[in-house]
Amino acid sequence: MVGKMKETTTSLDALIDKAGGWRCRRRRIRPHNSRKHGAAINDTLWSAVCLIKDPGLIKRVHLEYLEAGADILVTSSYQATIPGFLSKGLSIEEGELLLKKSVALAVEARNSFWEAVKVSPEIITITGLWLLPLLEAMGLILLMVPNTVGIMDRMRSDLLAFETIPNKLEAQACVELLEEENIQMPSWICFSSVDGENAPSGESFKECLDMINRSNKINAVGINCAPPHLIESLICKLKELTSKAIIVYPNSGEIWDGKSKRWLPSKCFDDDKFECFATRWRDSGARLIGGCCRTTPSTIQAISTVLKGKPQ
Repeated sequence: MVGKMKETTTSLDALIDKAGGWRCRRRRIRPHNSRKHGAAINDTLWSAVCLIKDPGLIKRVHLEYLEAGADILVTSSYQATIPGFLSKGLSIEEGELLLKKSVALAVEARNSFWEAVKVSPEIITITGLWLLPLLEAMGLILLMVPNTVGIMDRMRSDLLAFETIPNKLEAQACVELLEEENIQMPSWICFSSVDGENAPSGESFKECLDMINRSNKINAVGINCAPPHLIESLICKLKELTSKAIIVYPNSGEIWDGKSKRWLPSKCFDDDKFECFATRWRDSGARLIGGCCRTTPSTIQAISTVLKGKPQ
């Protein structure tokens, strides 16, 4: 079991402890989940377009995942950047309001769920998150995102997540941003991987994690939106490189074709396989486990059932 990162207890530490040290799942609104409800999200904002067109849908999807056993909700802000909203003709002020709404919707869903179950609630964490723009100059990356981080901080998100990070440069930008803005929220950084050995840039995870390990602003590291058959070996690799908590939330195994804007089948994992592999990922050292693109509430229910040992 990975040790605690800091002597002070964060909401992430508390969630892991309450779940027994490892049995935590996480999820966020994915295009696949919104599409099944009839949302048209073939858009540069991805599912964040629903913040504009159908915010009620976002809340409904959040509730579906809570009912399936999710312990962590991630806001519908993956592509919700101020530049992205500006490209849609919105003002900076309107973009900021939509970022705030992404947190408010998750809070509303959490509170509705707590009221419905009528029991003392487990910790449900609201996480502000977005796709960090892939830019050549680190200064430009830092220029575009501090306001977004500040909004999430002011909205009292419990956690701040940076995910699908492709290289050391962006990870370094995340760490420097947190330090320069003196963000007090616990945070995690998750990389992707296409070969099960390195970051998408080809850089080794040792190169990427050396700098992260020196920061007390990052409480956990992990892998997201990588094929599930690569996850077990990646957990073992990360365990050798860091003492921080390890998070994994793979996709279904399908491959995204950026040119045709569609998913291509390849070694897909069904819910039964996620249920089987979740215990292996846990035993290998992962402390938060969930699903990324093309996974559904039934995927989370399968993971929750096997890790909690009871049906949801």
